[in-house]
Amino acid sequence: MNCFAKSILLIINMAIAASPNLFAQSGTSAETLPQSVTFWSDYPAETLARTIVERMSDAECLSQIFMFGWAGAEPDQLLYDWVSRGLGSVKVFGWNTGDIRLVASSVFSLQRSASQTRFKIPLFVATDQEGGWIRHVKGETSITPGNMAIGAAGYPVDAWYSAYYISREIKALGINMNFAPSVDLFTDRTSTIIGPRSFGDNPEHAGILGAAFSAGSIAAGVIPTAKHFPGHGDTDGDSHVRLPEIDIDEKTFMHRELVPFEYLVRQKIPAIMSGHLSFPKIDASGAPASLSKYFLTDLLRTKLGFDGLIITDDMMMNGDTLYAGSLTNAFYLAIAAGNDILISSTTAHLNEPLWTVNLDRMKTDASFRDRVKDAAYRVLKAKLDYFKSGNAAPLYPDAASIGKYIPDKEGEKFFLEQACRSITLYKKGTLPLSSRDAGRVLFVGSLSRFFSEGKRRYASSGDYRFSSEPGPNETQYMCDHILESAAAYNTVICCVSNAQSARIARTLKGSGKRIVIFSIMSPEYSLDFSWADSVVMGYSWSSYTFDAMFGALAGEYEAQGTLPFKP
Repeated sequence: MNCFAKSILLIINMAIAASPNLFAQSGTSAETLPQSVTFWSDYPAETLARTIVERMSDAECLSQIFMFGWAGAEPDQLLYDWVSRGLGSVKVFGWNTGDIRLVASSVFSLQRSASQTRFKIPLFVATDQEGGWIRHVKGETSITPGNMAIGAAGYPVDAWYSAYYISREIKALGINMNFAPSVDLFTDRTSTIIGPRSFGDNPEHAGILGAAFSAGSIAAGVIPTAKHFPGHGDTDGDSHVRLPEIDIDEKTFMHRELVPFEYLVRQKIPAIMSGHLSFPKIDASGAPASLSKYFLTDLLRTKLGFDGLIITDDMMMNGDTLYAGSLTNAFYLAIAAGNDILISSTTAHLNEPLWTVNLDRMKTDASFRDRVKDAAYRVLKAKLDYFKSGNAAPLYPDAASIGKYIPDKEGEKFFLEQACRSITLYKKGTLPLSSRDAGRVLFVGSLSRFFSEGKRRYASSGDYRFSSEPGPNETQYMCDHILESAAAYNTVICCVSNAQSARIARTLKGSGKRIVIFSIMSPEYSLDFSWADSVVMGYSWSSYTFDAMFGALAGEYEAQGTLPFKP
């Protein structure tokens, strides 16, 4: 490890030490407790967790390791039925979060229902709020520059504060667990699954930035979860559709994919998400890591020494079910492999086989029953340490006061500064470009933020708009007509975010106009625009990013970001 890495890890260690310890150990031997104990009884966490798990029914233990989502704007009665029977966790997905006050009131109601169960165990409430592109809680929450922007700037403090402000917003809604950071590497440049969700292609840098992100989340009072173990970066496969195979040898795996997770384990990351990813040269069975005892128990637990929670990616994906043969068997294999929490984006019915068959298996398979109880203990111990830490998210968020916290006012200032630090002049050309020098400007793209920010600086301008994901007919139409539209302009600024927008922009080659490329999202689409006058990379479609990109273009500051990967 180089001196830079050592110094950064020392800073991260100090930050974690100064933050409330969410997962502190309490070394006390087991003892007989009164029959009336609940989650909130005043006993050491280890003792209380073991006692409650021993007193739980099989159904209560199995319920405690499930995490269900809901499809509508509000949870339906089925989810409340599960909570009343001891469901351990719920997840807020991106399709029911337009009204964040409704999210807060839903969390309030679900936690109130959990408080009325036998042991009064609160729920883990999770979401995916990575920053940048992945933002499951919508409404007024901040759209941030994201991980690749953090990697382009290269400052761990940016990762720390990004997580801190993101976490403060979701914490106000009663969300206490975040499935972030993503420490997958930017290895497969064509991947539409990871792309700018990655910090870059350097494993050590990803580990350092991921550890800083985790520390910022903990400081804000939200449990971070590193993903997707053991690394989703070297595949364009989508595990929602099929099981991706990453055909790398053990040496590459150990010195590349595993490195960020090793950093995070050493920094005591509280949770890690297992991915539906197959590494056939590492585990010859071809099993996805999420269902592999080798990856989760032998490697992650035993070899790396990870002692936190292992949480599956959504089990409602073909990546695990096609391998397992059925959803019921996938749940069984996931538990047996070593996962402590199993996520389902839909709420299972109370008579579904994934529940009834595995509950019956606990009665006939002693080793499986012990594994369920071990997982339930880990979940309960983590909850006791977190909810009694003094820095937990509110169990009963006040929907009426949400406007005080979202968007985070301090965060708004920080995210603009962070965006400015990230902007990369891949090709500088004739920049800076003043409004006078630009002449008449044609803006080409799809995002309203791009047009509005551009027109603030270049008043003499026109638009050439298309859909964010244009189909083949629309793409061809735009290619056929862009030269005609550009004829009356001196400068054309094209926003490139995908293969279609890149194709439209390439039509301008040889047009005789000053062409400026604004690359957002994955930079892969803009690496071959050497013929353009300038190429500015921003890695995100947030308003902060566009403000920073146009500021750099106009010469308001000098962009210092560097590509977070080797082109």
